Amino acid sequence: SENNVSVLRYFDNRGFSMKGIIMAGGKGSRLSPVTSVISKQLLPVYDKPMIYYPLSTLMLANIRDIFIISDPLNVVHYQNLLGDGSTWGINIKYVVQNKPNGLAEGLILCKKFLNEDDNIVLICGDNIFYGHNLAKLLIESIKNNNGASVFACRVNNPKDFGIVNFKGNIPISIEEKPKNPKSNLAITGLYIYDNSALKKVFKIEPSKRGELEISSLNQLYLEENKLTVVELGRGYTWLDTGNPDALLTASQFIQTIEKRQGLKICCPEEIAFNNKWINKDKISKLIYNNQGNDYSKYLKKLIGLNS
Repeated sequence: SENNVSVLRYFDNRGFSMKGIIMAGGKGSRLSPVTSVISKQLLPVYDKPMIYYPLSTLMLANIRDIFIISDPLNVVHYQNLLGDGSTWGINIKYVVQNKPNGLAEGLILCKKFLNEDDNIVLICGDNIFYGHNLAKLLIESIKNNNGASVFACRVNNPKDFGIVNFKGNIPISIEEKPKNPKSNLAITGLYIYDNSALKKVFKIEPSKRGELEISSLNQLYLEENKLTVVELGRGYTWLDTGNPDALLTASQFIQTIEKRQGLKICCPEEIAFNNKWINKDKISKLIYNNQGNDYSKYLKKLIGLNS
């Protein structure tokens, strides 16, 4: 039945299984008091919950088997919002992170659900990616990954980010919020890992703030010369929605693009339909359950129904 989805697995060209992890925990303290009663990834970014954006990014990468990690209080809200993923022809499982112990802990929490040959794409729940041919870039990066791949974007304020340094075209170090940054390429919250990540993560020691840092995992790959940096060029936008100004900027950006082009950014129904994971009948049911708003009108246009 629609409510009992079997595990759907995407395999890359080498036969490796790809699974996605969305990190939607954390206290969201920079957005307090808004996040005092709700997870920040449930807040709206213009016309959609924030969690729709990282979810859509994984779907664009052809990943259909997805774990959402959140805290004990909010995981039920994600379940109520997203269900088991069958609405979009995907499989969603939920994992509880009792304390915000770092992004890398996400791999440990999901380990019991993963197979030894599973490769992983991990994304921060407050990151938004947009750009022409983004799906192609993601799929090719997964296909060509040889260890770990991180996505980097040029920023004006490199002191506020994790910055990757190069010697020629080879990445040699990643510095967290450097006082004297050697480049302005910031590491975004999107990471591709081969199946060795499930062993490497147990070698990481907690940082001074008591967290298992994702940068520590990346450093292990860097030391093995197995870290690839994929630069997001001028045609791409990366938005981190972790503070009030950034959240407002992201909403305004989404609004501007959608109003001008008449196309929605990170619409899971559209991605699933274009990927042939769901059909017109499924879209029609979604429209019936959400009559009268702009979102349902967009879905009508998607399947050729008159408004």
